[in-house]
Amino acid sequence: MISTPRDRLADGLTYGAMLAIAAFFLLPLLWLLSLAVRTRREIFRGASRFIPNDPTLENFRTILSGAEFPTYLWNGLLISAVAGFGCLLVAAPAAYAFSRLKVPARGLLLMGILAFQMVSPLVIMVPLYRYMNRLGLIDTHLGVILVYIAINLPMCTWLLKGSIDAIPKEVEEAAAMDGCSRFGIFWRITLPLAAPGLASVFILAVIFGWSQFLVPFLLLTENSLLPVAVGIFKYAGSQNASTTQLLAAACLVAVAPAIVAFLVLQRLIVGAITAGAVKG
Repeated sequence: MISTPRDRLADGLTYGAMLAIAAFFLLPLLWLLSLAVRTRREIFRGASRFIPNDPTLENFRTILSGAEFPTYLWNGLLISAVAGFGCLLVAAPAAYAFSRLKVPARGLLLMGILAFQMVSPLVIMVPLYRYMNRLGLIDTHLGVILVYIAINLPMCTWLLKGSIDAIPKEVEEAAAMDGCSRFGIFWRITLPLAAPGLASVFILAVIFGWSQFLVPFLLLTENSLLPVAVGIFKYAGSQNASTTQLLAAACLVAVAPAIVAFLVLQRLIVGAITAGAVKG
């Protein structure tokens, strides 16, 4: 196919816009990296040059060898991973029901689920705090995990429904003709075929949980229970101008796992988001 000047102009504008957007998000991270590899002396100088004179990795060694920051990282990973697994446990049967069963008012229910996704956690935090307090779930990882599951459940259900919609019904019908039960079809046929979608939804749920700040900030007060997002906030409050490089290194370590996971698994994640969008 021969491209016209108009097509080349459109491609050039598209790539230019993408580069501008990438620069908008990457420049703060690169500047954060520049601060994280500076020495304390260079921070005091207030040097504005982008590349430090004497870059060092000592700041990363300092924060990772401390007692608090590794605990924040472990708490964030634990809460996010358990919440992601919990989302799959609830969202997978719900997505299968919406995709394969004759659910009354299915369209209305799906729109209702999507509407819940649009509600900001900030709107419900006051009654949620009182509710969790009565249940005795304040200052517990379980309480935070349950809220994470509730927040991410609508998104997980929608994405998994798209993955299940992309699976041919003929495969399940053949299993039903062989005497497989509905649950057997779901467990032995649908879930294995939807494994890429399940993995993608799990990764997204973990990433969203990893970056969540408001929920653990309100529900957790003990320092030993804080995930990394809130831990960075507490850590920043205890630092001063002489430890700016340590704070930059801590922030970079906190955001790096989510960025790396998305870059490495972006094809899998995009595949789950677009699954079911095109039907044969």
